[in-house]
Amino acid sequence: MKADSDLQIRNRLVKHLRGGEAFLPLDSILDKIAYEQLGIVPEGLPYSFYQQFYHIWMAQHDIAEYCMNPDYQAPDWPQDYWPDGKGPADEEEWKELVSSYLSEREKLINFIQNKENDLLGPLSSNPDHSLLREILIVIEHTSYHTGQLMIISRLLTGSD
Repeated sequence: MKADSDLQIRNRLVKHLRGGEAFLPLDSILDKIAYEQLGIVPEGLPYSFYQQFYHIWMAQHDIAEYCMNPDYQAPDWPQDYWPDGKGPADEEEWKELVSSYLSEREKLINFIQNKENDLLGPLSSNPDHSLLREILIVIEHTSYHTGQLMIISRLLTGSD
């Protein structure tokens, strides 16, 4: 791949990871939700805002580990991908989860931006998968659940 094309692809992936290209950035939704609303499951929906966000974090965390850790061990599906409760134990736990999500996203972005990490080459954890494949999964998964967070947020707050 030409160096210029490679850089353009990496930059595009980063923009999509941060959101705002085809969907509202997750950061914006996180800023709007009140702590007291995190554990509420709106009528007719199966999950709370907290549960959905935890799931987004866990999937991103798992895929980052899969891409970066040659000694990767897969979590148990589905139990490890969802929290035990409907809401965080306290505000500190919530803040740590949000902080972890954002810092791990930046770690993944730095990994993508490192030209030594081949976008199309095989991963050490699975030679049938590439970094590009995994990043696209994170983008798709996050955008899907970001839409769900937006719906939950609207039902809880009554606004956009």
